[in-house]
Amino acid sequence: MTRGVYVTGIDRGDGRQVVELGVMELLTRQVDRVGVFRPLVHDRPDRMFELLRSRYRLSQDPDTVYGLDYRTASVLQAESGTDELVSRLVDGFHRVAAAYDVVLVLGTDFAATQLPDELALNARLANEFGTSVIAVVGGKDQHAESVRAEARNAFRAYEALGCDVMTLVVNRVAAEDRDAIAAGLGGQLPVPCYVLPDHAALAAPTVAQVTGALGGTVLLGDDSGLARDALGFVFGGAMLPNLLGALTPGCVVITPGDRADIVVGALAAHSAGTPPIAGVVLTLDERPDDSVLRLAERLAPGTPVVSVAQGSFPTAARLFALEGKLTAGTPRKAETALGLFERYVDTADLVERLSVERGARVTPMMFEHDLLEQARAVRRRVVLPEGTEERVLRAADVLLRRDVCDLTLLGDPDTIRKRAADLGADLGDAHLVDPAVSDLRKRFAERYAELRAHRGVTVELAYDVVADVNYFGTLMVEAGLADGMVSGSVHSTAATIRPAFEIIKTRPGASIVSSVFFMCLADRVLVYGDCAVNPDPDAEQLADIAVQAAATAERFGVDPRIAMLSYSTGTSGSGADVDKVREATLRVREAHPDLRIEGPIQYDAAVEPSVAATKLPGSEVAGRATVLVFPDLNTGNNTYKAVQRSANAVAVGPVLQGLRKPVNDLSRGALVQDIVNTVAITAIQAQAAQEEETV
Repeated sequence: MTRGVYVTGIDRGDGRQVVELGVMELLTRQVDRVGVFRPLVHDRPDRMFELLRSRYRLSQDPDTVYGLDYRTASVLQAESGTDELVSRLVDGFHRVAAAYDVVLVLGTDFAATQLPDELALNARLANEFGTSVIAVVGGKDQHAESVRAEARNAFRAYEALGCDVMTLVVNRVAAEDRDAIAAGLGGQLPVPCYVLPDHAALAAPTVAQVTGALGGTVLLGDDSGLARDALGFVFGGAMLPNLLGALTPGCVVITPGDRADIVVGALAAHSAGTPPIAGVVLTLDERPDDSVLRLAERLAPGTPVVSVAQGSFPTAARLFALEGKLTAGTPRKAETALGLFERYVDTADLVERLSVERGARVTPMMFEHDLLEQARAVRRRVVLPEGTEERVLRAADVLLRRDVCDLTLLGDPDTIRKRAADLGADLGDAHLVDPAVSDLRKRFAERYAELRAHRGVTVELAYDVVADVNYFGTLMVEAGLADGMVSGSVHSTAATIRPAFEIIKTRPGASIVSSVFFMCLADRVLVYGDCAVNPDPDAEQLADIAVQAAATAERFGVDPRIAMLSYSTGTSGSGADVDKVREATLRVREAHPDLRIEGPIQYDAAVEPSVAATKLPGSEVAGRATVLVFPDLNTGNNTYKAVQRSANAVAVGPVLQGLRKPVNDLSRGALVQDIVNTVAITAIQAQAAQEEETV
């Protein structure tokens, strides 16, 4: 197992933070304890470490992260020599390596330092640390042949200095040159070489970064608006009609503060979505009067309006030299960076080269990582009926940036686009459909009337029913126009799953539709069922829930050991409630002798080895259960919520099982990450459904 990975470059401006972020993502999928070491730092706190700490919930003491600051290192090298400098840094690395399973080393940045031959210093540190090297070469504004030559030279330089070069990453190349550069380097080096194109959203500063660079004052706008990427700058001095024609999506309008017409016109254009802008910067320390600002706020709530003291020329000079940066305050840039890394790097091969042995513990973060990776493996389309809801739009932004699946959002497209623009969400290639005016409405009405004819549903009645977003989305799944559906952030469970019962129906071999929650505890993932659908299942239904839950657990990497829960263990209790659980357990054993199952069993005997040793010694499930089946909805729903809150567990679900095609319900209190996880699960279920159809 490797001790660490040293990410380094050959010059500044290579955008290696994308690679550092991507490598940390891979490491945290494999092990629970990943340390970070930056041998040399300019300023504390270091923005890259703060991003990693925030995103990956690192508990590492920041004092252990940094070796020396550049000034101290330069003086030490000049007075005592390179050996003394390296010795001090090696001691710092070993302190981190002793406390963590693996260490990510962030190499020097080649920026405004007084250290001679930084490349050689990085190579020596990597060798002394005993870490493998990922070398990054920047290709911005370079011709393809020049990039290829620089990449080959970088590999040879680190190899000649004795480094174990694991892979080479060429970053920030022109998108149109990416394929040619990749082809030219293919087979040229003895290690894989991955080529990443430059991405406008990563290079673009956020409005908050623009404000900070200009020393501006925020007059209007919220955090979402300030987080928008400034994809361009339009300087407004012309008459309003001419300016409107110059606006581009995501631009920041720069105009003197006394041009109220331009302020109002630009924000009105944003409100209409033609096009959505990132914000407005007012120069010369001039501010519109309060009545204009009130109008501006009503026109485009949340859109930033910023005042700066300088005029247009010095403002332009600063802006055109400004580049976006990955920080803890730019989570959308981080999602974009990871999406780029995962799209162009063979992550499975890189994980193998990292030789990091996967830990026995499965943390919530590992489970979430695995969901996205599985969903991405075979791309599926998921329909989101609640297309105008803020949390859904934010989740869609994450899913598309990470390239997890294709999405269809339901609702009025103009409303969706405007809401997304206000939130700074990029819907990319998402398909937007308005059920009220869609060409599919008549077709779906005829299909729904056919399915519900036994209930007296006519085409005319069906035409009204299918305009409902949940019915429309479910019919898209039934027709194969989407592979799965996720709803429920603002709709009740009944409103979400009733259409599925009527249209999708149960798959062969399943007697009922049920649900599970994935309960991500600190050291394991448990599967709870049924906590959301069936109030009081009988023995046959309870057995079906257990079998379905075991299959769901296995599909998502949880080895199923089933505990059929009751208030008594083994033969110690009697009564109708216990007898139901006992009968359900026998049914499962008879029908599926391959499944490991125990019941009736109490919760403590199911999950705690010491209790199991007393109550059910010798059981292969007791004390080690991973799938816990509750006897009724009241018990299951209360237990999952109690564990979620008291143990600070991440509850992913409810995940519906037993349908022919996947439809999943969200809690109305679902967070953005909950929606992301549920969509990923739905995409994975759709992969399984497709596999079953082709068998």
